[in-house]
Amino acid sequence: MKQSINEVEVWDQFRNGNHQAFTCLYQHFVQPLYSYSMGITSDKELIKDCLHDLFVELWRNHANLGPTTSVKFYLMASIKRKLVRHLDGQLKNAQHHANYYLESADRDYSQEFMMIRMEDELSTNKQLSQCLLKLSKRQREAISLKFYHNMDTDQISQSMKINPQSVYNLIFGALRQMKDLMVFENVAF
Repeated sequence: MKQSINEVEVWDQFRNGNHQAFTCLYQHFVQPLYSYSMGITSDKELIKDCLHDLFVELWRNHANLGPTTSVKFYLMASIKRKLVRHLDGQLKNAQHHANYYLESADRDYSQEFMMIRMEDELSTNKQLSQCLLKLSKRQREAISLKFYHNMDTDQISQSMKINPQSVYNLIFGALRQMKDLMVFENVAF
């Protein structure tokens, strides 16, 4: 059974360069952070890499870190940001590869067709981006976790610390608002 620690006191000792305090923080939080991260992605190797990077960065920057009232919350937010950045990078890389293969498959189309298609896609992407900006911060976060990170409702609920019904409401409301905005934008043209 894991011993309870005064996390704020240990954090302050760690910030002052105490290596034992750093080791204590690592041993106390690495498993809960790993479990939390499994709710964001099932890529165990990515989680391990991000946890390693997080603790290395913490040690390197310990003198510049500020005080906190909840070390657990601070570390959970940090690992979440780190994982989301990596997942975003993977998504962009996958989209790049998908676009390359789509372009390769489309070589039989005329240049004019391809330009029109690209202009339509750019216009749609621009409209979607503008619609996303008009959503609330919580709606954008829910949409991002659902459609860019392929999280299910329970994972989003856990990540955002809200109940599953609130997740449904946020996503449904955001999609309805985006649909209305997209229809309005298309009518305005």
